Amino acid sequence: MSSIYTGIELGTDSIKIVVLEKINEQYHVLSSVCSESAGIRNSHVYDIKAASIAVKKAVKSASEMLGAKITKAIVCVPPTHCNMDIVNGSVDVVNSKITGEDVCNVLNEALKDQDFSEFELVTAIPISFTVDEEENIKDPKGMRGEVLSSKIVIGTMPKEELYRFLEVLKLAGVEALDVGFTSTGDYYTIKNSKYDGIVGAIINIGEDNTNVAVYNKGIQIKNAVLPVGSSNVDKDLAYIFKMKENAARNLKETFAVSMSNYADSTDIVEVKNNNGEIKEISQVGVSKVVESRIREILKLAKNEIKNLTNREISYIIVTGGLSELAGFGYLVEEMFGAMAKVCNITTMGIRHNKYVSVLGIVKYLDDKLSLRGKQMNMIDGDELDDLVSPQHKMINNENIIGKVLGHFFDS
Repeated sequence: MSSIYTGIELGTDSIKIVVLEKINEQYHVLSSVCSESAGIRNSHVYDIKAASIAVKKAVKSASEMLGAKITKAIVCVPPTHCNMDIVNGSVDVVNSKITGEDVCNVLNEALKDQDFSEFELVTAIPISFTVDEEENIKDPKGMRGEVLSSKIVIGTMPKEELYRFLEVLKLAGVEALDVGFTSTGDYYTIKNSKYDGIVGAIINIGEDNTNVAVYNKGIQIKNAVLPVGSSNVDKDLAYIFKMKENAARNLKETFAVSMSNYADSTDIVEVKNNNGEIKEISQVGVSKVVESRIREILKLAKNEIKNLTNREISYIIVTGGLSELAGFGYLVEEMFGAMAKVCNITTMGIRHNKYVSVLGIVKYLDDKLSLRGKQMNMIDGDELDDLVSPQHKMINNENIIGKVLGHFFDS
């Protein structure tokens, strides 16, 4: 049986929505939308009404693409003021064979004495389980024993901040069935058996902020938010070339490369400045401005990793929409060495790093449910039957193929 999940990320610049169907351990994109955001700045909802209208518009677009109404989702929230703590729990096994119920019981036992008066629980990720005397177990289901124990990392954030995000979704007609940090989503997108056994860091360059998170054996242990992001590149270009920020952003995304050494000095573009004058700008000139700011962001992130941990870092992954710029990987390797690389999303339909958090948060939820022996579909009733029927899938695939072929023939 397949599972269908919807993930939503509310960002400063854009709202990302993905609907994924999991079949035989593979994720298939049924719908994906990146829509303009509103009412959010620096990872904070300052205008609930404006934000909810923007979310409602994005949900409508995603629902139309899906062919079913989206009413439930797991939501990504920024880890701006998150706290990470380790708690322990231990319970008697209900029967001699451990089930998902026992896993839920030990997690609840670990949480029952925690003070959540000011901070709300967002994530509770087991580091490992112990069955009687056998330690370091990742998934104890199916094992036999009398006592199940677990060491768990919990992530919390201020109630008011979280509730503002949830209120936005509620007003947009979406029920948040679960929440998770964007940094959790980042890891679950790049997660593999190698990273699950070592210490590393993920740098996510957002619109206004850059998030730096450190992970030990797949568990987030430290986090920091730097007050600089992709919008600073736009502001630099706007200031130097005396143009509006939206024009500067377009220049960055369509013309610049990350390292000016790889820019073409003969490639020239004409732009209109704030005085209405047409000016010629070279790719080298634009790229030097872009490169300078990216280097600053990466240098700040590098220093922050050292501040967060004194452990040896075995990998660094850099992601976020800005990392899609041409030549970005060369700059990352130059600054961090061979252990660092740019995130590469290979899931058909969302092959862009702007989807890194929302893709991963769905995988996190699926992993969380699997550990507890549960399953979930976020599309209910007749719509679910229509959505997963072979005929509906064939129609959807034909539409997708038509759009792809149409794109190539039109270009």
